Amino acid sequence: MPTLHSDVPVCVLGLGLIGGSILRALGRAGRPAYGWNRSAAAVDDAGAAGFDASSDLAATLRRADAGGHVVVVAVPVPALDEVLAAIAEHAPHAWLTDAVSVKGDVARRVSAAGLTGRYAGGHPMAGTSFSGWGATDPALFDDATWVVTADDRTPAEAWRLAASVGLDCGAVIVPAGSAEHDAAVARISHSVHVVAEAVAITAELDPAAKQLALSLAAGSFRDVTRVAGTAPSLVNAMCEANADALLDALDDTIAELIAARAELAERGTVGDITARGYAARKRYESARRTPFSPVLDGAGWQRALREAGHAGGVITALG
Repeated sequence: MPTLHSDVPVCVLGLGLIGGSILRALGRAGRPAYGWNRSAAAVDDAGAAGFDASSDLAATLRRADAGGHVVVVAVPVPALDEVLAAIAEHAPHAWLTDAVSVKGDVARRVSAAGLTGRYAGGHPMAGTSFSGWGATDPALFDDATWVVTADDRTPAEAWRLAASVGLDCGAVIVPAGSAEHDAAVARISHSVHVVAEAVAITAELDPAAKQLALSLAAGSFRDVTRVAGTAPSLVNAMCEANADALLDALDDTIAELIAARAELAERGTVGDITARGYAARKRYESARRTPFSPVLDGAGWQRALREAGHAGGVITALG
């Protein structure tokens, strides 16, 4: 069993793929954890698997408040405001983090609920195209990147506890600001979803070749369109919550495609985009993580963490 980074119990709100996997990963690590889900079926399934789960949100939150536990919000974006209001009412003394893929939007909602003083945002960079408790996996976050936001108003103890959740789930922590996180994930996640949808649709647009195209589709089509198998409601929620950054990313993607089309039409080659794309992929493959120890005191510790994360630093343990 790995060394725990905190023994503060964790309350997970939402037992779908991400929240349920967090509950399972914490259980694997031996950290006290329990969960809530609106659907009684998911609660029953979690209970049958040996986990402590409830469909009574108010009672679950009062339990977290009484113990000063860490609440992890892992509900869909449309449910955030209702859940945050319940936390403000029933668990104002609990620590708060989340597992939502857009950080600026969540931070604004947390602020509106009056919970900023107990909050550090989180985003585990892991997932599959499946959903629900049945898709959960305690190993989902092993060696994955888990962002914990270090904005100027982030409290040190909230940051430490949010990071401890990710570490106890098997991930490594990358500190980042909410705005820079959202700009980055627009380019490496949200725009990828939109492009995958476009590629999947394009395969069917030639009526004469539609069936043949689908019959011939193999590895490259499968890999590029994998995330197009994600439930549209989930993709819509994360893309729409990050609209400004996603628009910038899509503008750049579209410009690259237009340039590639022009090069092919005018010169009979796509050599420029393939050479630059190949080089970009190789840089991604050769990128290295540099472990560092976080210092959570003194003036400007949040900025120092952001700078370390921007430079490729990761946190694998808490001092």
